[in-house]
Amino acid sequence: MESGSVAFNIVRIANVDLDGRLPIHRALTRIKGVGWNFARMVEIVFCERNGLPIGTLLGNVPEEKWKELEDIIKNPVKYGIPAWAVNTRKDYETGKDLHFVGVDLDMKEREILKREAEMRSYRGLRRMWGLRVRGQRTKSHPRKNKVSVVGRKKR
Repeated sequence: MESGSVAFNIVRIANVDLDGRLPIHRALTRIKGVGWNFARMVEIVFCERNGLPIGTLLGNVPEEKWKELEDIIKNPVKYGIPAWAVNTRKDYETGKDLHFVGVDLDMKEREILKREAEMRSYRGLRRMWGLRVRGQRTKSHPRKNKVSVVGRKKR
């Protein structure tokens, strides 16, 4: 650690307490809606913009830069992260590529589920019934939280 910088053990970004002893990309994966690939892209963009080496510990990032890191996570397309990396491409209401994290992601998912169920689409119905949507087989494996009654011949 350089002289004059203060290491933080806990950093609060996007309403989540993150471990400051981890590299930026590993710490960001604790935020709901941020996966490994997206976190790596955010780290590269953030470090290039601020002249930090990639792999910098999150606790060594100056406190003034936390808001910028949060803004990169919430508006990634504005900072040059490709549109295919965001979790909501071509949003239904706005038509823009957006990235939702935390509680916003939960609300957006609920809204999408409600809209699909109201229009009675195949996908909406299957999601409403708790079944697989993307063509997987459902005969044997995905018996999630369902009682499987396997009968035996009575003698």
